[in-house]
This record gives sequence, C-alpha cells and structure tokens, in this order.
Amino acid sequence: MTINGGQTDTAVLRYTAFSRTPDGGNPAGVVLDARGLSDERMLAIAAEVGYSETAFLTPPPDGLAGAVPGRAFTVRYFSPVAEVPFCGHATVAAALALAESSAGPGELLFATPAGTIPVAVTRNEDDGFRATLSSVEPHSMPVDDADLTEALAALGWRRDELDPVVPPRLAFGGARHLVLAAGTRERLAALDYDFARLKALMLRLDLTTLQLVWRDPASESGTVFHVRDPFPVGGVVEDPATGAAAAAFGGYVRELGLVPEAATLTLHQGDDMGRPGVLTVELRAGDPRVHVSGAGTRIG
Repeated sequence: MTINGGQTDTAVLRYTAFSRTPDGGNPAGVVLDARGLSDERMLAIAAEVGYSETAFLTPPPDGLAGAVPGRAFTVRYFSPVAEVPFCGHATVAAALALAESSAGPGELLFATPAGTIPVAVTRNEDDGFRATLSSVEPHSMPVDDADLTEALAALGWRRDELDPVVPPRLAFGGARHLVLAAGTRERLAALDYDFARLKALMLRLDLTTLQLVWRDPASESGTVFHVRDPFPVGGVVEDPATGAAAAAFGGYVRELGLVPEAATLTLHQGDDMGRPGVLTVELRAGDPRVHVSGAGTRIG
C-alpha cells in the first residue's frame, strides 16, 4: 500500500500480529522508512490506514547501547487520533516486516518513547516468523476507588461481577492500563460501553487501554486468560490483540503473586470480535522484563 505524502509517496506495509492468518490477531501498519515525515504526516497516515496503530521506523539515535547496524531502529507509534508511547502488536508487526524484507531472523533493538525494546525474531516450523518483545520494567499500583466506580459505570459493570481474586489495578509495561477481571466469561463477552465517558476517564488517568480479563478455571496452572481491550483514546472501540497490555498484565500478576515468579501465560484475545489471536507472556525468574511473543503474517 502506498499513501500519497505530497512530494513523495509513503509505502505502508500491513501485517497482523498474534495470528498466523490475516483474518485473526491485530492488524498494524508499518512504515520501514519514515525519514522526513512530520508528526502531522505520520498521524494522517495512521488515520488513513485505520488500524489501531501504525509503526514508523527511522535510524536509531546516536549512542544507542547495543545497537547493531541494520538491526536497530527508532520506532514511533500512532493511532488514528494520537501518538502512543508503546504498542506491542505494532512492535511485533514491525519486527516481522523487517525479517521478511531484509533483516531475517535474529535480534533487533527498538528505541521507543517508552524505552529500549529488544525483539527476537525466530522462524516457525511452517517457515514463517515469530517475534518476542521484551518490555521495559513493569510495575502496578492501586486504582482510586472513585476512578474504579467511574470505570465500572462507563462499562456498565457491577462490582459484584468482578473476580475477587484478581483485583482492579493500574498496570504499566510501556503504557498504562487499568486491569479489571470479570467473574464470568459471559460478563467479559457482553462488552457494550459508553465510548465518550470511558474515553474521558482514560484521558484523565493517562490510560492506553483497559485490560479486561477472565481467568479460565479449566487451566490447572491458572495461567490461561481471555482478554478484551477497549481503546477509545485511540479512536478505536476495541483492540483485537494488545501486546503492551499483555506486558503490563504479566508484570501485574507476578507482582501480586497470582502466578509463580517463572511462568508462561496464554492470553486469548479477539475471539469476541471474530479476530482470534494468541499472545504468549513469559515471566523469567530474576528477569524484571516481561516477554510477549506471537506469530504474524502479512496482509494482502
């Protein structure tokens, strides 16, 4: 896809992340050479692409530690209405685009507004690629009770519909998210919220998405979750597969002791939207970062 940029045309690649088929996972735009594009132009391109985010790559900053020529980049992320500090699925999409266009499998380094993000690209058994991003160090904090009340009102949820074992909390893994756990799969599936009201709250709290989760009781290890992410601040009703929120959630469950220090979580997202995807979240003992991986494929 090429978008007219005035004096020159801008090539935009389209990839889906966290699915091996184009009709699953979360689609993202990728501009492999964004040199010369203004902030306004990048925002306009992201709006025209229409996905929840588009990633724009330029050469890395001078002195970036660990940078290898041809394998390190500055990356910025734009939704159709605003820039966001970090986007996991667009990071995966950009890594896959680089692997297929020039870099091949191996280690990449992305300098993002949220911090430096290492990404490892490997080949799948079907000769496709899989990318694993390593988040900035995550943390979480309690949510003010009045803000929780407003979030539930905007969602149309009652407090007694929450899972008492997985408490509401603000979580960060490159961007801020409010984690709310539904007590039943039915509550999670019936998502119909007040767009303007939730957007206003999220802007006030500097949230990128809400991480709505349901822990699958059929999972003996307690590490399988179904997830949905409203994204009104990006001009999108719902994000189909959210790597940044997955990273924040991984740090949250580890910090609260809901899973072992070393664990692998499986997040199913997009099922209720007709775009099923799978995010694998790895927690490693002694490693503060959260590692989010998934497959992907080019669209069109």
